[in-house]
Amino acid sequence: MTPRAPNPPMAVALMIFATAFIAATTVLAKALGTESLSAPLHPLQISHGRFMFAFLGICTMAAVLRPPVRTANLPLHAVRSLFGWGGVTLMFASVAFIPLSDATAISFLNPVFAMVLAIPLLGERVGPVRWSAAALALVGAVILLRPGSGVIQPGALLALGAAAIMGVEIILIKRLSGRERPLQILLINNAIGFCIASLAVVWVWAPPTAPQWAALVAIGLLMACAQTFFINAMARAEASFVAPFSYGTLLFATLYDFALFDVVPDGISTLGAMVIVSGGVVLAARDRRRAAVLPK
Repeated sequence: MTPRAPNPPMAVALMIFATAFIAATTVLAKALGTESLSAPLHPLQISHGRFMFAFLGICTMAAVLRPPVRTANLPLHAVRSLFGWGGVTLMFASVAFIPLSDATAISFLNPVFAMVLAIPLLGERVGPVRWSAAALALVGAVILLRPGSGVIQPGALLALGAAAIMGVEIILIKRLSGRERPLQILLINNAIGFCIASLAVVWVWAPPTAPQWAALVAIGLLMACAQTFFINAMARAEASFVAPFSYGTLLFATLYDFALFDVVPDGISTLGAMVIVSGGVVLAARDRRRAAVLPK
C-alpha cells in the first residue's frame, strides 16, 4: 500500500487478479438479484452487503498493518463515497436484466465520462485524439443499447447510469490521490459507503438465506481484495500502462456468465464490447504518450 519500485510485470499480474475479483462480484450480484439463490434480493441490499463486508475486511487489514492516519478531507470523501455507492448499486441492478458482458462493457464508459467532466471540474484540455476515442466508445454503447430493436433494455440504461456516476467518482478520486494514503482512502470510503448503504437498505431489507449470506460475504471480501490488488498494481507501474489491462474484467465476466448462467454473447454484444474497448485503449494510449512528454 506504499510506493514501490517499478515492476511492470508484477503490476500486470496484480491488475489481472483485480479484474478477476471484480467480475466475480458482479456475477455474485447477478445470482443474488435473480432467482439463482432463492428469492431475488433488492440491489440496495446487495450493495449493502458489498460495503459492509468490504469494510470489515479492510478494517482487519488496517488492524494488522496499522497505517499512520493523516487528516482526511471528509466532505470530499463523503461525496466520493455517495457516488461510489450509487454506481455500484446501479451496476448490481443492471446485471439482473442483461448479460454480464454487456453490463461490464457499458461500465467501461466511466473513463469517457471522467474525461468529459475533467474539462469543467479539473480544467483539463482534451485534444482531437481523445475526443475521437471517446466518440468511438460511445458508438459501442449505442450498439449495446440496441436502439433498432424497438425497445431499449432497462438494464442497459442502468449500466449506462452506473458508468456516468462512476465517471464522477474518478474525478473525485483524482482529487484525493496523492493527498492521503491508499489504505486510509479505502477505509474511509468503505466506512462512509457502509453508512449510506445501511440507511438505504432499511426500506427494502429481506432476510437472506444461508447461500445468499455467503454470497454477500464473498462480494464484500472479493471487492476488498480487488481494491487492494488494484492499488498495488498502480503503485508498481504508471496508470496509463496498467489501465488497459483492466479490460480483463470483460473477459472474466463473459467466462463467469457462461459457466454459471450458460449465457453466450451474441454478435451485437461482441461488436459493441469490442468498439468500447477499442475506444478505451486508444484513450489510455493517448494518456500514456501525453504523460511521457510532460515534464517530470
